[in-house]
Amino acid sequence: MVEESLLELTGREDVLQPLLSASNSSSLHEALEFLIQASRDAVCRAELALRNILPTVLKLVESLHGASSREYLIPFLKLLRNLCAGEVANQNSFLEQNGIEIVLTVLKSAALASDPDFGIIRFSLQVLANVSLAGAEHQQAIWLKLFPNEFFMLAGILSQETSDPLCMILYTCCDGRPGLATELCRDSGLPIVASLICTVASVGFREDRFKLLLSRLCLEDIHFPEIFFKLSEGNASENRGNTALGDNHFSSKQAFLLRIISEILNERIDEVRVPNDFASYVLEIFKRSLRIVDFATRGKSGLSTGTTSVDVMGYSLIILRDICAGDSVGDLKKDSVDAVDMLLSNELLDVLFSLLRDLELPSTIRKALKDGENQELISRSSKLCPYKGFRRDLVATIGNCAYRRKHVQDEIRQKNGILLLLQQCVTDDDNPYLREWGIWSVRNLLEGNAENQQAVADLQLQGTVDTPELTELCLRVEVDQNTRRAKLVNIPGSYQKPVE
Repeated sequence: MVEESLLELTGREDVLQPLLSASNSSSLHEALEFLIQASRDAVCRAELALRNILPTVLKLVESLHGASSREYLIPFLKLLRNLCAGEVANQNSFLEQNGIEIVLTVLKSAALASDPDFGIIRFSLQVLANVSLAGAEHQQAIWLKLFPNEFFMLAGILSQETSDPLCMILYTCCDGRPGLATELCRDSGLPIVASLICTVASVGFREDRFKLLLSRLCLEDIHFPEIFFKLSEGNASENRGNTALGDNHFSSKQAFLLRIISEILNERIDEVRVPNDFASYVLEIFKRSLRIVDFATRGKSGLSTGTTSVDVMGYSLIILRDICAGDSVGDLKKDSVDAVDMLLSNELLDVLFSLLRDLELPSTIRKALKDGENQELISRSSKLCPYKGFRRDLVATIGNCAYRRKHVQDEIRQKNGILLLLQQCVTDDDNPYLREWGIWSVRNLLEGNAENQQAVADLQLQGTVDTPELTELCLRVEVDQNTRRAKLVNIPGSYQKPVE
């Protein structure tokens, strides 16, 4: 019988009675099933708090952890987790009854076993995660007990079951007490973050807490350089604390971090305003990756490609694209500089246009060119797209920079970039949605800019630009009969930004 086994372990018959009474059951098995289910409801949790059930459950957990009692321990951990879900009285009682020490003992025993019990670890972490939601006092108490050694041990467990609730604890603590985020990204905490990223890169994740944690550390705070450097391969001890970009090699974990950050930024593009320091650092990563990537081979897939340097380059470019899309000049405070202007001051446009000019022609244009004299046009372009979509991402980044920024529109004209962007309004086998992004970018380039509109009109009169390209933009050229000057005018219709 379960009850007889538990009595042997606890040594006390009266310890089980509160559970039987609270559930109105004669069997402990029935009592646990009833209480686990009932404790999912807020009203029932409050009633169980009045009955002071939590101390009884903690005593049983403490008695069971050292024995071969997984079949008993897990139901009690589930009940404890549910009792601490949003019920302040139970959360406070958990602290008062030394619940952190009790659960941590169970957790460490399961984690350090020769065959770690991921189920026990998971439910123990879920208990602590629910307690951490109670507020700063509870977060600080958990942090003091687990940071840094226990957190580091748990971060290295290769299990999605355990990494998700661990991310929840770390995120909740850092979000509730900002100083803890800084502590997590210093010398003693960085190994925890790096180990957790490596674990998630291997086992994946189901919940959003991992992304929320990275968003907090890398986008809302300014710890991305430290984390990125910590993930570099061959991180020598003498370089510890040095956030310089290091040598010319990247690690697969750095590429993974950039991928997750790019996803976060794309998902929260209207919510997150990234620090300028973050944007500047990503630009430097992008520039450095360009010196490593082999542009002699055409990529056969989109991101991720499996080639670390290409993935680092691609994801850093996508991050820059979305930074430029997310920054709105209308939101700027007086005398402040937005991320786009900061990136432009660091030669972003020069880098993008240089790459765009050096790339091979889009597949549509290559196919249209005939042999002979036109063959020279193909051979002039020395660089191939290292992944499918690279040209599109370059064009999209330029287009986002030009959105309602006249000084950027003017700079593109002055850099002779108008014709180059018009040439991107074509389909390309290696760049899905290139045509749509090209049209979007030219639309941004011309909006509210008479000089750019005149420049395009002149190009069309010279036969340099085909009429269909302008028609896609809902524009046409008209010639003033008095001045004989050409100008662009709107025609009915509209064009929407392409969605990815």
